[in-house]
Amino acid sequence: MLNKVKLASVALALSMGVFTATCANAAAPILGEMIKDGQTPSLAPMLKQVLPAVVNISVKGKKDVQGFSLPEEFQFMFPGMGDAFGGRPQQREFKALGSGVIINATDALVVTNHHVVADADDIKVQLKDGREFNAKLVGSDEHTDLALLKLENAKDLVQLDLADSDKLEVGDFAIAIGNPYGLGQTVTSGIVSALGRTGLNIENIENFIQTDAAINSGNSGGALINLEGKLIGINTAIMAPSGGNIGIGFAIPANMVKTVTDQILKYGGVKRGMLGVMGTELNADLAKSFDYKENSGAFVNEVLKDSGADKAGIKSGDIITAVNGKKVTSFAQLRAEIATLRAGSEVKLTIFRDGKYQDYTVKIGDSTVGQSVSADSAKDISPAFAGASLANAKDGGVEVTDVVKGSMAQRFGLRKGDVITGVNKADVKNLNDLKKNLEKVKGQISAIRINRNGGTLYITLR
Repeated sequence: MLNKVKLASVALALSMGVFTATCANAAAPILGEMIKDGQTPSLAPMLKQVLPAVVNISVKGKKDVQGFSLPEEFQFMFPGMGDAFGGRPQQREFKALGSGVIINATDALVVTNHHVVADADDIKVQLKDGREFNAKLVGSDEHTDLALLKLENAKDLVQLDLADSDKLEVGDFAIAIGNPYGLGQTVTSGIVSALGRTGLNIENIENFIQTDAAINSGNSGGALINLEGKLIGINTAIMAPSGGNIGIGFAIPANMVKTVTDQILKYGGVKRGMLGVMGTELNADLAKSFDYKENSGAFVNEVLKDSGADKAGIKSGDIITAVNGKKVTSFAQLRAEIATLRAGSEVKLTIFRDGKYQDYTVKIGDSTVGQSVSADSAKDISPAFAGASLANAKDGGVEVTDVVKGSMAQRFGLRKGDVITGVNKADVKNLNDLKKNLEKVKGQISAIRINRNGGTLYITLR
């Protein structure tokens, strides 16, 4: 089961046998020509063109490390040691290795994983020919685990073109390139094992390509390519019960890579879209009760008032079957598709309702506006918030819109009108930030920064 395995954020390296000419899709003419000339089928001709576009990344930086919590009754024995024992986080230096892919040779742009460059103060990129460049972070998106770098003073680069990952099929051949364990550029191969993998809790937004790649540490951010030498995904994680490869790896699809990097380039970040529906996964019983004959789709439990979905005519009980003509297999996949769209854009949804399929055009809203959490649900963010109604504040932060008398939130010290703006040193801009930052410090002492009546105060969460 998934909760019993270790999910390692490392990129893919694939292993596969010998090709025959009939296996190769667009590469078949190349393999056929080699067989005709009496040569052994090989990926080498294509890889010679591709390998210069895959790079090795090394980073250095500092991370906050929380000390362990010393019981108050013993703190008198260690005067002046509050910082070490559960006080302010300590900064420690770190080094890490990863991989990346040049996606724009003219502008020297490299895509990699967010977790490869997170908290890095110094980023260096080494090419296959041995050249090394300093790199600057253009932008990063933690929710999709993607980051975009720009190489300084780099010329004569080779880029990888992006394939349309929506056209992938299970069984397609795939080749992974990366830098496992710092050994240097390594090529392995395999197949696409599954598509649209979600619910793995690796990242916030998941719509992975699964492959039987042999994935190892250091390959994060590397390339997953097809037999035409085009990028189909960015390698990001493996399922590793014992820390090693078992042939189950995951890559971020090229279409998601394009959407996210385009937004980073144009806007400096990702302004995530929101459809305005609450839903659940469709099961056989639910489908039968709505006379729906298929086994895939996203069931709509609730439509948020005044949202794009509400204004377009989407109703609770609808089953969303396609987005812009692309089949929807699950609610999690729908969420991932919408979350990579820019707020303000339009999307065509195909809906099953009352035995008929209908198309609706929905204007995507801003995911950071209008979100709220009820008093009953606030405990899911933190037990200390149980009884508090929370909403994204207009000017940033999370506003406490109500507090139930006698609740845990009241005892914790929250008041109606408070605006939560930070957890420890991390800023909180919305509910997503609050939940994410509290998850990072789970089990540790946290200082919740609050704006109250024009002033700032901290409440300690143990």
